[in-house]
This record gives sequence, C-alpha cells and structure tokens, in this order.
Amino acid sequence: MASPIVARSLDEIRFWSRIMKEHALFLSLGFTYEQRQLIAEAQQFIALFERIEEKLSRFSPNSELGQVQAFNNEVYQAAVAIWHYKRKVLGLELRCEIRSNNFPLLIDHVSREAAYFANRLKELNEGRLVPEANDIIQENVFFLKIMADHAKFIGHLLDPSERKLVEQAREFSHDFDQLVFQAVDLDSMRPQSETVPILDQFLDQNRVSVASLRDFKRTARELIEACRIKSNIHPLLADHTFREAERFLEIIDMFEATLSAPKMQRPFDS
Repeated sequence: MASPIVARSLDEIRFWSRIMKEHALFLSLGFTYEQRQLIAEAQQFIALFERIEEKLSRFSPNSELGQVQAFNNEVYQAAVAIWHYKRKVLGLELRCEIRSNNFPLLIDHVSREAAYFANRLKELNEGRLVPEANDIIQENVFFLKIMADHAKFIGHLLDPSERKLVEQAREFSHDFDQLVFQAVDLDSMRPQSETVPILDQFLDQNRVSVASLRDFKRTARELIEACRIKSNIHPLLADHTFREAERFLEIIDMFEATLSAPKMQRPFDS
C-alpha cells in the first residue's frame, strides 16, 4: 500500500523544486553584468534542482518510505543551501555592496519560500503529514504574505501607463495585507479544536480572496504571453505566481478536509 508520507513528499518536491529552480533564474536575470559570480552561483542552483527533478522522476507513490526519506534529506540540504545563497544576496543588497534589479523584498520573499520548503521536508520525515490546528493559522499567514508580495511585485513591474492593472494590483496588495493582519490577530487568540467554526470561516474568506487574485494572475499571464500589456514581467514569472496561488488554494482545501474529519481522526486533537 502506498504511504501518504511518500506521496506527499514527492508532491512537495515536485512543486517546490521547480519553484527553487525558477527563483535562481529570476535572480540571475536581475543581476548586472559585473555580478558574474552571483550569476554563476544562481546557475549552479538551476543545475542542482534540475538534477533533483531528474532523480524525482525515478520515484513513484509506491516507492519505499526509507528511500524517499533519504531523498527528502538530500533535497532538504539543497533547499537550505539556496536559502543561504538568497540571504547572502539580501545582505549584500541591504549593505549596498551590490545594486541589482532584484528588489530586497523579492529576495526576502524567495528566501522565505526556501525556508518553508526545507521545513516541510523536515516535518514529513518526522511523520507530520498535516499541520496541527494552531499551525494552520501560521501557514495561512505565510501564504497570505506571499500573495501580498506578489501583488506588490506585479504593481511595480507593470509599465506605469498600465494604470488600470497597476491599480488592481495595488488593491490586491492592500486586501492581502489586511488578511495578514487579520490572521495574526486570530493567531494571538489561538483557537483550539472546539472553535473550529472560526477556522472554517477564516479559510473560506481566504479562499475567496486567493481565487480572485489567482484569476487576476491568470489574466495577466495570458496578456503577457500574448504581448498585449506593457511590463517588465517575464512570462515565466507570471506563470510562477499563478501556480503559487493555485497551490495555496489546494492547501486551503487540504486544511478544510482536515478540520471536517471526525474528531477521532484529527491528528491535532489530544
């Protein structure tokens, strides 16, 4: 019988390894010609995650748990390595030792995603398939901040003459900032299992907002690919942010399924 930990591990690696590879590409495109060493390091990470993707293709949901756990450890090391690289680049930017076309917030953003990926692999190897009730709020804080960042990046990378789209991006940025603050407030209240309806409402509200942003990103991606709007947004970056919104919606569905499970089956009930 296939192990849920194996299936979840392979899914996380499939999604996030591609994201890490693309992060390295986007950073390399943002560096200036003089920053050849940083570009070379980024290219090494592209090659590293391509090798991981190639190795991933040899696994299946029926693979042995021990083999997948060993693979998780290997990918964990790669995720930690690219996290260190991203934080190094951020430090260089903040100390004004380099000047590139990579926003400091973007570098921080991609480093947070690397840390999230590494942490998920660690949790899976510890046997934690789904978050505990309180962790659901923190995971939503993480993804809501990611969505807010995306809206800000889109607004900054669109040509200023695209006034309507720029304004839409700003509105999404504001809305998701408010959702982040609301999630932080809810986290401080620490709802326990007996207050599940509060979590249900929280997830429902997030789903509506993320679906709206996802649809905006889909439209922007299609317009960019068709060269129908003016921007500095790489078509792959447009698709990248769309996929992350889709991922958040999948995670919300997973959380709701966990909360609706019979109490005896909930892994977070004591």
